[in-house]
Amino acid sequence: MRPARPLTLAAVALFALTACGTQNTDASAKAPSSPAASTSAPAESAPSASPSNSAPAEVPKKLRFTVKTVDGKPFEGSTLAGKDAVLWFWAPWCGECRREAPHVAAVQDATKDKAVFVGVAGLGQTPDMRAFVKDYKVTAFEHVADLDGTVWKRFGVTQQPAYAFVDDSGKVEVIRGELGEKALADKVAELTGN
Repeated sequence: MRPARPLTLAAVALFALTACGTQNTDASAKAPSSPAASTSAPAESAPSASPSNSAPAEVPKKLRFTVKTVDGKPFEGSTLAGKDAVLWFWAPWCGECRREAPHVAAVQDATKDKAVFVGVAGLGQTPDMRAFVKDYKVTAFEHVADLDGTVWKRFGVTQQPAYAFVDDSGKVEVIRGELGEKALADKVAELTGN
């Protein structure tokens, strides 16, 4: 028997603290307007480097992260600054995430010119995450492998599925649970002002 790896222990600990479900256990969250719970966080920004001929872009604190995609490429959260973005938090073994995947794909396809979608996979191994992306046909947008839960923690996500809606000013709204296609489309329309 091989000794447990620290990453495996961290994943098990994080798994024990999370559940694949829609029940919101965050007592500080606002009452939801839909079956899923939501919270909002004010924009916390700091200037980032930019060309000298333009004003510095503001990068909200929550977008200051670097992770790898499920394909092993680097991904900078700061690239989402100044854009309307939807972060979809999912796990490869989660039944609700599997049901939600076609809705996310459809809304992303319908709104790809208005909002940037990013999948934030956690609580699993990278090969399983890649298989999920392919099997559930959510290949039209980037997915990051949040193996240590850094991005999940940054957005206060403790269960999946969940969404973080980040507007172009940096305001963040987190909604926990399944939304379905219509509710997700409505949230993206609200986010983008369309």
